[in-house]
Amino acid sequence: MNKTTKALVAEVRAGSRRAVARLITRVENQEPAAREALKALYPHTGQAHIVGVTGPPGSGKSTLVNVLALALRQHELSVGIVAVDPSSPFTGGALLGDRVRMQDLAGDRDIFIRSMASRGSLGGLASTTSDVVKVLDAAGFEVILVETVGAGQAEVDIASAAHSTIVIEAPGMGDEVQTIKAGILEIADVLVVNKADRPGSDRTVRALKQMLQMGSNGQPVRHHSRLLQADTQADGQRTDDADGWQVPVLATVAVDAQGIDDLVAALQDHRQYLLASGEWLARERARSRQEIERLLSAYFLEELAQAVPAARRERVVTAVAQRETDPFSAVAALVGQIKGEEVTQSGSVPGG
Repeated sequence: MNKTTKALVAEVRAGSRRAVARLITRVENQEPAAREALKALYPHTGQAHIVGVTGPPGSGKSTLVNVLALALRQHELSVGIVAVDPSSPFTGGALLGDRVRMQDLAGDRDIFIRSMASRGSLGGLASTTSDVVKVLDAAGFEVILVETVGAGQAEVDIASAAHSTIVIEAPGMGDEVQTIKAGILEIADVLVVNKADRPGSDRTVRALKQMLQMGSNGQPVRHHSRLLQADTQADGQRTDDADGWQVPVLATVAVDAQGIDDLVAALQDHRQYLLASGEWLARERARSRQEIERLLSAYFLEELAQAVPAARRERVVTAVAQRETDPFSAVAALVGQIKGEEVTQSGSVPGG
């Protein structure tokens, strides 16, 4: 790590907003120096409470995040906000620009807002979201709010990226049915019916409470803390206890900050539950596993690009498309070429 990167890391650790912004830009651009900085910062992460905020378009996610951040500041907590927006088809940048819509938070040095472009990533997050969260964590922000794209049924990635997941619904949008289709109820730690001043809000609250008790197959909906892989604590005890967290359903009117105090209390309760039950570690393990798998995937794709010329890879794609070979044999052939091995006839690819 060169002197410039070392100095940048030290400034981030000291809480410099300018240094945080510079490093996040390098992380988004996936510069080699950013990886070295993240390695140096990693031992200083793991303290922040990461809160995911997801829900369908029009449910008021950004407004809720805005007032939630203000409420957290009243509790003297520093707040980082990562707002993942759809990408502009022309520039590739963040299309909505949440920083423009969060003017109430401007000027508070204990709030840092960053809009990120999804850049085509699925699951409601950008590919570098977890790295940006690490930067904010290492910079000392105590709560990090991650607002997803809100693209409908591809929002479940946030459940493994956050400690606590807020799922927002709004009355009159027909989303009570969509939640079961998308499995949204299973990722929610806190369910929020926003815009509760609209007609039908009570009906939406009741419907969500009923769905929590009874899923579409006639069985109780299982909370995602009990759907995590069988991670164990150091003493070997499972953390997916049947008497786990009971998901609250809260009504809010974000534009008037109604119900926000109850939401803050629910998040604080959930954090205490995670720590007391040992599930905080289970979620850290799940998040670490996902990240390692992502990095491995990127590593092997890079190995493929270096070992197999682009023209060769395109010929393999064409061969599969024209049914001259099958995808399994094509992959075997490519992996064999990465390893420098002779490919068997079953793994050979026409045009190679």
